Amino acid sequence: MGGGNAQKSKMAREKNLEKQKAAGKGSQLEANKKAMSIQCKVCMQTFICTTSEVKCREHAEAKHPKSDVYACFPHLKK
Repeated sequence: MGGGNAQKSKMAREKNLEKQKAAGKGSQLEANKKAMSIQCKVCMQTFICTTSEVKCREHAEAKHPKSDVYACFPHLKK
């Protein structure tokens, strides 16, 4: 006798579950946290590693007008 619809559905679910585990798909939240490598030294706000110098300057001027840009982001001194 052949397998019924319930058995076929169960096998399909198991197969798809194995595919998802192998592919490593899922949320990117963990990867995004790791990419937040630029940090303002005044307020400790983090920025993604691809943030431009312009965005860093905008943050410093908007949030810390009394502080120097280089006090917020020392890596910009280069």
